[in-house]
Amino acid sequence: MTDQAGAASGGTFRLGGDLPVHRMGFGAMRITGAGVWGPPADRTNAIAVLRRAVELGVNLIDTADSYGPHVSEELIREALHPYPADLVIATKGGLLRTGPSEWIPLGKPAYLRQQVEMSLRRLELERIDLYQLHRVDPDYPLADQVGELKQLQQEGKIRHIGLSEVTVEQLEQARGIAEIVSVQNMYNLTDRGHEQVLDYATEHGLGFIPWFPVATGELARPGGVLDTASKEHGAAPAQLALAWLLHRSPVMLPIPGTSSVQHLEENVAAAELTLSADQYAQLAG
Repeated sequence: MTDQAGAASGGTFRLGGDLPVHRMGFGAMRITGAGVWGPPADRTNAIAVLRRAVELGVNLIDTADSYGPHVSEELIREALHPYPADLVIATKGGLLRTGPSEWIPLGKPAYLRQQVEMSLRRLELERIDLYQLHRVDPDYPLADQVGELKQLQQEGKIRHIGLSEVTVEQLEQARGIAEIVSVQNMYNLTDRGHEQVLDYATEHGLGFIPWFPVATGELARPGGVLDTASKEHGAAPAQLALAWLLHRSPVMLPIPGTSSVQHLEENVAAAELTLSADQYAQLAG
């Protein structure tokens, strides 16, 4: 069954001005094992989630070589290759995994080059549409880390470059080294610590990919603003949190992740919700 109206309902954004994606995407971290380590408990289900995401019109899937590690990329290839013509797979490199829930920045240029080559092989791609520096490693100059990605771009192995979890200052510095088309920072309805980065991305037309986009916390408690709005809309609090993100900025590209087909369908359906200015302001607090 194909239902491409789902994700498409949230509108389209052009990464780098030339790569159109539906704004409601999918984050492929949670299809791996516990602690984002090893294979999923149910591989068949993980494959089904990925295939259903595409059926629902999702054409931006975000992953990383560190998810598993390697497992998420391998599952994406198994589930979706040969890929639909409009599918954009965004992956990341720059984090070393030493065990479950352990993440160590490693921005050595030779390591980044190795990770790009391995991601190309695992995903069975000739070029990665969006490759993101997963974390800035303070042990290496940012110019060396972004510079290596620029070199790989010039070699035709990367189409566009993005950054993850950076400040405005780091973003500006990186843009002086290479063209940066997106930034992926933690941002959600209850944690808006990167407001300045989002405003910068909005002003400069950079895609903003919020990780951990579904967070409701106290707002969803009985009688809370999300609980009240949920009853008014007949929608789940998580759906309203995603709808709020889409309303927040035209460059916002939420990538809610899940290992459940049901939750995936609920998340994508949030793209069809419309908030009034009053409802948006009420949720914003």
